[in-house]
Amino acid sequence: MGPVPGKGGAVRPALLCFSHLRWDFVHQRPQHLLNEAAANYRVFFIEEPEHGPGDAHYRMRTAATGVTVLTPVFDGAADPVREQRKLVQALQRALGAGPVVHWYYTPMALRFARDLPHDLCVYDCMDELSAFRFAPAELVALEGELLAQSDLVFTGGRSLFQAKRQRHPDVHCFPSSVDVAHFARARTSLPDPVDQAGIASPRIGFAGVIDERIDIGLIATAAAALPDIQFILIGPVAKIDPASLPKAANLHWLGRKQYDELPAYLANWQAAWMPFALNDATRFISPTKTPEFLAAGLRVTSTAVADVVETYGKPGLVGIADETTIAATLRQSLAAPDPEWRPAVDRCLARMSWSGTWTAMHGLIAQRLRVAGKV
Repeated sequence: MGPVPGKGGAVRPALLCFSHLRWDFVHQRPQHLLNEAAANYRVFFIEEPEHGPGDAHYRMRTAATGVTVLTPVFDGAADPVREQRKLVQALQRALGAGPVVHWYYTPMALRFARDLPHDLCVYDCMDELSAFRFAPAELVALEGELLAQSDLVFTGGRSLFQAKRQRHPDVHCFPSSVDVAHFARARTSLPDPVDQAGIASPRIGFAGVIDERIDIGLIATAAAALPDIQFILIGPVAKIDPASLPKAANLHWLGRKQYDELPAYLANWQAAWMPFALNDATRFISPTKTPEFLAAGLRVTSTAVADVVETYGKPGLVGIADETTIAATLRQSLAAPDPEWRPAVDRCLARMSWSGTWTAMHGLIAQRLRVAGKV
């Protein structure tokens, strides 16, 4: 795990990412950005720990893009802060020469990494984690510390940008982007996946994590009001009791799918929806699902999540509904769209890409490292 030469024999900078999300859980913002970053950095994605026997160690695997995924493993009786700190210290010693960037998705990692040496600190704030269910009590204070320590702050949407821009002098808004080519495959004819093939049409689908951000009451209401429409719901259930999910003949909970599988599911839907609850957990979200569903060629209905309304609802790209209008809006989404809708969608998507987002982020990081004399 020593120095890796870059172009001209120079050692590439190292990027250590501290994440509350597991690499293999759901393919979203961290995976997209860090896969891009692997072209410029030695990227180490450090997950939350697992317990196991023996001395503390990293379970290591390498993604196809070159990202090194590290899972801390140590005895459950050990001090987690001490063990994780020792592991990161050993990792940094093994890196050898070259600049080191600390990249945070969770402020909780400050407990073991706050004073470890680094040349640049980046906080990519993709969610308001303190508003999520079961958030640790110390999260708010740790985020304040992280904002004070960070050299750069990125936000995953406009609402987050507005919330953080007064708390740091160098905040940049990078909303959710999309791999257009990946999801545009759904605009072609793809075989219907086996667990979906037997479900009647028309189908309206959702794919994403099913947690406290999802309005399960609204799902039940829509299913009851539209018994002739089949609702496909794909994704892992987290932080809520699976037994609380509504049941109906036209509700189909298909579970978690791999990112590469999604285009085939979406290709065989007639529309998509995002039944988000309007609560503290969704106040600042900028769902990656919005541009992904649009790239798949699907008309989309969403509840009034602020970033969705501003970016996609006001320009007429996404329908916005509440409990009183959801049935009518969903049914209307099954009709043929206005001829100008798809060209407008494609013009919007043409301005978005994860590679473009990363290029802009990398430019800011490289400039800060140059100013600091680190490259």
